[in-house]
Amino acid sequence: MYSFKNDYSEGAHPRILNALIESNFEQEEGYGEDRYTRKAIESIKNRIGRSDIDVHLLSGGTQTNMIAISAFLRPHEAAIAVSTGHILGHETGAIEATGHKILSVESSDGKITPFHLQAVLDSHPDEHMVKPKLVYISNSTEIGTIYKKNDLVQLREFCERHHLILFMDGARLGSALCSTENDLELSDLPALVDAFYIGGTKNGALLGEALVICRDSLKEDFRYHMKQKGALLAKGRLLGIQFLELFQDNLFFELATHSNRMAEMLKVEIHGANISFLTDSPTNQIFPILPNSVIAELEKKYGFHIWEKVDQDYSAIRLVTSWATKEEQVAAFIEDFKKIVDKRI
Repeated sequence: MYSFKNDYSEGAHPRILNALIESNFEQEEGYGEDRYTRKAIESIKNRIGRSDIDVHLLSGGTQTNMIAISAFLRPHEAAIAVSTGHILGHETGAIEATGHKILSVESSDGKITPFHLQAVLDSHPDEHMVKPKLVYISNSTEIGTIYKKNDLVQLREFCERHHLILFMDGARLGSALCSTENDLELSDLPALVDAFYIGGTKNGALLGEALVICRDSLKEDFRYHMKQKGALLAKGRLLGIQFLELFQDNLFFELATHSNRMAEMLKVEIHGANISFLTDSPTNQIFPILPNSVIAELEKKYGFHIWEKVDQDYSAIRLVTSWATKEEQVAAFIEDFKKIVDKRI
């Protein structure tokens, strides 16, 4: 059984494991004050091209979203997210548990636009309702689509006019930035969003996300929020070592590019069999719509998620490739897929 369920089934890139082993018996300061974390943060700042940003290393995406959003918002303020957003469907009410409502909007491509935001503001006019304050987006989105530069420029302008915070979940930011359809650079983001994070967990690290806070008013006391919510690791070096390895050269981007390339191989062959897709995803998540009978056959040898029931006979599945997906496994899936589809014809 080979899994296409997610992009964190494997452990970590060998370079990261080797770096952890080689530094294992060194004595370092705790709580992110170690030299590896300092170097990692400096490397990230250099790659982004900004020295005035704050960078904090946290363990995972849910933890990062919960701590950042709850820190950025006052008690009566709410976040806005698309209905497919990770904070709505896959984080066990983590944001709501901190006392902040999530206002949901529907979007066929998984992206928020100023049109969506205006509708939310119009329906929350006064103090008898929660105050919309933070716009949550993810890049790539939960359904594999990406935000292009003009998308973010429009959101940035709207958020500035209406005094909203624009926060980007970057759990799969590597995949988005390395997409062949992308026109954004990592260095563009500080001018376009107020805070974002760089996902390591889903791009070659054992664990870890690098939160980048760009707006000065959101920076104050953030380590207090991390400590209070259990995110200030005593052995913070474990995160620092990994991000230093990812960003001391192009490893982070090389791994994301590989992940996308494996997904593109699947996409091309599946599309060639006259199969349609739920979304037009240029990243490492693809969503082919298949007959339930074909899905049942594929499930005998491969793991994946059934994402959405389309009708009585068809469902969309999610296939996810990773930094470690082997080309021969993709080829094997394609071969089996073609055999199953050919039998039905």
